[in-house]
Amino acid sequence: MRVLVNIDVDDLPRATAFYVDGLGLSVGRRFGDGGIELSGGGVAFYLLVHPAGSTPAPAPAAPRDYARHWTPVHLDFAVDDLPAARDRAVAAGARLEDDIRHHAWGSIARLADPFGHGFCLLQLTERGYDAIATA
Repeated sequence: MRVLVNIDVDDLPRATAFYVDGLGLSVGRRFGDGGIELSGGGVAFYLLVHPAGSTPAPAPAAPRDYARHWTPVHLDFAVDDLPAARDRAVAAGARLEDDIRHHAWGSIARLADPFGHGFCLLQLTERGYDAIATA
């Protein structure tokens, strides 16, 4: 099995610039004006163009809204230098929503991309989640 991450956006050049410049992903294949493949961290990411107000699924799905929104599924990017990664993402257009917080497993900063998708930047300690795992 492979995991593919699809991210709906309404502005493909802006989204590509953010995910390449802000998070360090690499450009792969292009799919005309409708999408682009990015890669990084062993995962394929697909930026897919869908206008605001279009629906992602049959009713009762809410229409797409690129203001800040919440979904219980989000992306975490594990990085080696959290302050540098945070600064790079913000410089590329991310909104910092909760600055770096430290925990037994590592540190986290919560952000949103320019399209309202929330994501986290993590810097794990040597033990990572093992520091809090139970048997």
